[in-house]
Amino acid sequence: MKGQTVDDDQLFDVPGPRGRRRIRIVTAVSVLVLAALLALALRQFAAHGQLAASQWQMFGNWAIIRFLLDGVGQTLLVTAVAAGLALPLGALVALVRLSRSRVARALARGYVELFRAVPLLLLLYIFLFGLPRTGLTFPVFWQLVIPIVLGNAAVLSEIFRAGVLALDRGQSEAAYSLGMTYWQAMAWVVIPQAVRRLVPTLVSQLVRLLKDSTLGYVVSYLELLHKAQVLGEYYHSVLPTYLVAAACFVLINTTLSALATWLERRRRS
Repeated sequence: MKGQTVDDDQLFDVPGPRGRRRIRIVTAVSVLVLAALLALALRQFAAHGQLAASQWQMFGNWAIIRFLLDGVGQTLLVTAVAAGLALPLGALVALVRLSRSRVARALARGYVELFRAVPLLLLLYIFLFGLPRTGLTFPVFWQLVIPIVLGNAAVLSEIFRAGVLALDRGQSEAAYSLGMTYWQAMAWVVIPQAVRRLVPTLVSQLVRLLKDSTLGYVVSYLELLHKAQVLGEYYHSVLPTYLVAAACFVLINTTLSALATWLERRRRS
């Protein structure tokens, strides 16, 4: 029914005593297996000297910390610029897919299907090796950003389209009754409401976009992961450097996930 919400426990049967016991057993076994694998990995790393204190001393050097922090800044810059371009492009493609023109809908659908199907790594190779053969070259920064924008805009367009279709049709009909055109109704009534509902999902999409930036090594862009690779190879301390880089990514992604959760709770309250 309209306006009625569905609780999570209505979507599946609550497990009984045996079911809960099996869940606890499987969970305990899984934790033990993961702990054993982690212990084995740490033992192997220690045997090869990767956990020695000398491998971590370099992180007490401010120059190295600044080098990695610059990588964090470059990663965030790519993420911010790509998000700033992919969001409006995705919204525009979604609007075209919802338009009344059959040709426009077909073109927008072709864009979405193409860039959702083509791997981002292949797009990067096209910008790195393919386009220069035609005389079209881009700076290293844009060789990374543009493929990320093209791929994520296709995904975002489907998110926007789903959000628009989920709205009550009465919203657009009310806008039409006020004399608005299709594009005016979408721009001033439908899209703002859809975006407000989709904010947590859009923030979560930033996590994927952030991870896409780690492909900067393909175009020799010194984002965080590429800088960690360079630093680890130079100091022969690959594992500690990658662990520090991983900790940075976990911290950033956890912050974005917490922001998405907070926005979702605020929207429901």
